[in-house]
Amino acid sequence: MRMLQSVFALFLLLVLNSTAKADEYHNVVVKKLIISSRSSNGERLVYLRTNKPEVTALLVTIPPGGSTGWHKHPVPVYAYVMEGALTVELKDGRTFLFKQGEAILEVINTLHNGYNPGSVPTTLVVFYTGAVGVPNVVKEEPLAVPALP
Repeated sequence: MRMLQSVFALFLLLVLNSTAKADEYHNVVVKKLIISSRSSNGERLVYLRTNKPEVTALLVTIPPGGSTGWHKHPVPVYAYVMEGALTVELKDGRTFLFKQGEAILEVINTLHNGYNPGSVPTTLVVFYTGAVGVPNVVKEEPLAVPALP
């Protein structure tokens, strides 16, 4: 009988303790932004294998008509559009529009250009999940111009 009372007391302690902790967070609201195993162009997400992980978080503002220039990411990149809109164009001509309040799972190792198609600045919060010594962004190499004879 004493064992049953001890188990019941432990149960009450756990329940009351977890209820008290839950009450501390009664004002928290969670909104699911995105769940996906694929990047914005439909390719499967991949994670970098490294013994030296490094996370970089940026706040990026692109003026109306501005662009990132053609580039690619050798590491996974995730972004959230805080204001404005962003169009991401791929070399094959496909485009993807992301609006305020949307999450972006960036393309990996694929050349792309992000530009602001609107009349107000676009602000993004961007997270790179990379590695020490590995660049987060690789700009497109300019084409070599043949020398004139």
